[in-house]
Amino acid sequence: MVSGHQKQILKQTEEYVYDLLKDDASGHDWWHIDRVRNVAKTIAIQETEEVNFFICEMAALLHDVADGKLNKSEAAGEEKIRNWLKTIELEEQERMAILDIILHLSYKGGTNKKRLSSLEGKIVQDADRLDAMGAVGIARTMAYTGAHGRLIHHPDLLPRENLTLEQYRSGEDTGIMHFYEKLLKLKSTMNTSVGKKMASHRHTYMENYLKEFFQEWEGDR
Repeated sequence: MVSGHQKQILKQTEEYVYDLLKDDASGHDWWHIDRVRNVAKTIAIQETEEVNFFICEMAALLHDVADGKLNKSEAAGEEKIRNWLKTIELEEQERMAILDIILHLSYKGGTNKKRLSSLEGKIVQDADRLDAMGAVGIARTMAYTGAHGRLIHHPDLLPRENLTLEQYRSGEDTGIMHFYEKLLKLKSTMNTSVGKKMASHRHTYMENYLKEFFQEWEGDR
């Protein structure tokens, strides 16, 4: 499954990402990375097709390093991940496979229309999107909302459609708007059969949460 040399690279990468993200309070911390890695493994193990577990785990560990939300710009994030991948002993084919996943799996407000071609990419994308759903997804949404000074809810602010990336990241939304602009759309984007099953459960959980939220908001509880 994973060689001794690959295990060393994974450990080295884990330490690098932990140091980068351990203090993040916006929902993109080390534990988000760890959950995505674990869910990716869960999906990969149940896949009927052959999966490169090393590529899968490396992409899961590194998937947020280049994220524009965590860097000065998309370009700065891409340069950071490219520089890191040059420092570790990888075959060029492995390096390119990992990079392709990292640079193309983000949701970006629904503006990312790139379909990942590799099974490993589809698995990691599912795992990342699953962590934006369910109980954990709700917690992460509210953490991000607070970290960026946004309101939890405002009845006069309605969900927006057909957003550009700039509009999506403008900060002109609320925690509850984010459910309708992203979270409730994720179930239909799942790639794998295992991911679809997990997403269905988490989607229902979010729907029930919103029902309870609005009942409490109106003072019915």
